[in-house]
Amino acid sequence: MVRKAGLTPAESIKTNPNGANRLAIGTLRRVHHIALNVQDMQASRHFYGNILGLHELTGDEVPATLTELVATGKVANFVTPDGTILDLFWEPDLAPPDPDPSQQFTRANHLAFDIEPAAFDHAIAVLHHHDVRIDHGPVSRPTGRGIYFYDPDGFLLEIRCDPEPIKN
Repeated sequence: MVRKAGLTPAESIKTNPNGANRLAIGTLRRVHHIALNVQDMQASRHFYGNILGLHELTGDEVPATLTELVATGKVANFVTPDGTILDLFWEPDLAPPDPDPSQQFTRANHLAFDIEPAAFDHAIAVLHHHDVRIDHGPVSRPTGRGIYFYDPDGFLLEIRCDPEPIKN
């Protein structure tokens, strides 16, 4: 099924032939952020900011939920040209699965997908319907709601949404 432009999340769910058994194509709007574990925060900040030229979020640009972690040097946030946020989480004791760097391994923390607030509860129901292993959540923060869960290989994923608009 191809999601037609202009459909609301509720309409895209209704047009999904499998109902609650899956999210309709197009319900996940975009990658919201990618979080990487890094062993050397200074080297990683230099790499992403000074070598790759990504803008590091500072001051009021830092999400309120990460202000303390950024202030203590445990997290750094960068933004890519398309608006995707790259979060670096300092894990100084992290060691790769293989000491040979030519062997493939990942230091990724999690991949986050953005969803309309109106579709968030349905996404949770879909995860539960399929007995997807939940790491934690749903959680509510000033920046929105999120739920963390694992893919079949144990990679951590998140579905998150912005806060719902205040209704008059």
